[in-house]
Amino acid sequence: MESKPSIPYVVGSKSPMAVAINCAAKAGEWIKSRLGMVKDLNTKFSPQDLVTDVDKGAEAMIRKLIHTHFPDHEILGEEGVAPGAEASAAAVTEAKSAEYLWIIDPIDGTTNFVQGFPFFCVSIALAYKGDVIIGVIYDPTRDEMFVAEKGKGAYMHGNPTRVSQESALADSVIAVGFNPDRKVAAPINLKGITALSEQTRSLRAGGSAALHLAYVAAGRLSGYYEVNLSAWDSAAGALMVAESGGIVTDTTGHPYDIGVRNLIASNGKIQDQLLAAIKAAGATGC
Repeated sequence: MESKPSIPYVVGSKSPMAVAINCAAKAGEWIKSRLGMVKDLNTKFSPQDLVTDVDKGAEAMIRKLIHTHFPDHEILGEEGVAPGAEASAAAVTEAKSAEYLWIIDPIDGTTNFVQGFPFFCVSIALAYKGDVIIGVIYDPTRDEMFVAEKGKGAYMHGNPTRVSQESALADSVIAVGFNPDRKVAAPINLKGITALSEQTRSLRAGGSAALHLAYVAAGRLSGYYEVNLSAWDSAAGALMVAESGGIVTDTTGHPYDIGVRNLIASNGKIQDQLLAAIKAAGATGC
């Protein structure tokens, strides 16, 4: 049986990792330069689901840079998909069979960006036949570049990232999210948030799924829970957590893949406790 290497081969003049880092850095630099200068602010699925001219411009920039080196690769970007959970899920299902698929969130944390709240990032992942092999998350306000390559570890500015060592949920700081789908996802998330608030050391809601995952990988958070995410929210960060020694599953404990929408990530030591707490709260979203 033929084995699949972490990155099958280099295509074009640059490695996929180099292209991903270059895309994230260039887009992040431009996004940072646009802080406080949004010209076109609109909503998508709900009044809480924002999109700006900067999101669209950053995605166009990333798409162009990727296709310069890999013109035959497919790209799944948030701003190229119709709003709403059904459209997102359908787009991932259609795209996941591609040999090479780039998964892009040009600004994860758009509401934060609009508000000038410095917790947003560029998230870029590359999947090979549905399996994520590269993840890059760049926080332009802190100039922090998180990278991961399947089978080769995860790093932040060249330093290996490792998950935290808490073994009890009571000693853990967990990230949660307030989903923009206020009719279906938000009530489920709130059930989980209420349960976790009673069982953890503390909760954090930064407003960027990708950065939450990067922080779990770096040991800054013990875990992260949220329902109704999309592949562009989680693909890069999920790989980082796994390559840093952690675990990412859906909310029922099944292994992560890019189609997972309801997610729990942790240092691994508290994964079963998180899963049990969310199940008991009726907050799996399944």
